[in-house]
Amino acid sequence: MPVFWLNEREMAFPHPSLAEPGGLLAVGGDLSPERLVLAYRNGIFPWFEDEGSFFWYAPDPRYVLFPAELKIHKSMRSVFNQNKFRYTLDTCFNEVIRACALVSRTGQDGSWISEPFIEGYTELHRQGLAHSVEVWHDENLVGGLYGLALGRIFFGESMFAREPNASKAGFITLVRALQQSGFWLIDCQQQTAHLESLGARGISRELFLEYLTKNTYERTLVGNWEFATDGVRTR
Repeated sequence: MPVFWLNEREMAFPHPSLAEPGGLLAVGGDLSPERLVLAYRNGIFPWFEDEGSFFWYAPDPRYVLFPAELKIHKSMRSVFNQNKFRYTLDTCFNEVIRACALVSRTGQDGSWISEPFIEGYTELHRQGLAHSVEVWHDENLVGGLYGLALGRIFFGESMFAREPNASKAGFITLVRALQQSGFWLIDCQQQTAHLESLGARGISRELFLEYLTKNTYERTLVGNWEFATDGVRTR
């Protein structure tokens, strides 16, 4: 399969089915809010940058988590029973994404969350589409994650933890709130043991694209989020 080249003037992507076996679909373009939203609506996401060129992926299978399939193991139940952490939404997006950028990951030389990624997703946050979960121990930010929401799908991007179980606890709290709010699935993009332990599994790219097609007609909850008894809401 060829890898397609994108330019900054044309706001378009090749069909995800044309991606290489490893998921790489295209190189180039930019991280403008318009292009990022178009990408996610079509099952594509940016991952890595090399000398100013962005790499766009549409893997098959696609790893997702259906909220009803969330697994909460005994060790995590004790974390919640002890009320060890406090959780907020959208109170310090910039701190969360920059903390995620500092996480060292196995097999990666440095972080893929470069300054253009931070700028692009921060602008989506300003527009009310990208969201952060913050996990606090006393007054210290000890974990969190960020992603964006379109319709009834949350597209997770990255997470970090400065204390054991902090990112897991934040993720579980978010999934519970999204389920209460009627979200269909959380896009985890790639397979990781961390997310598989929480219930994520692979589905075919074709099935994932079917969800995206149905999602086109769903209303997006735009604005800064907060936790509520019935899920998430804007404030």
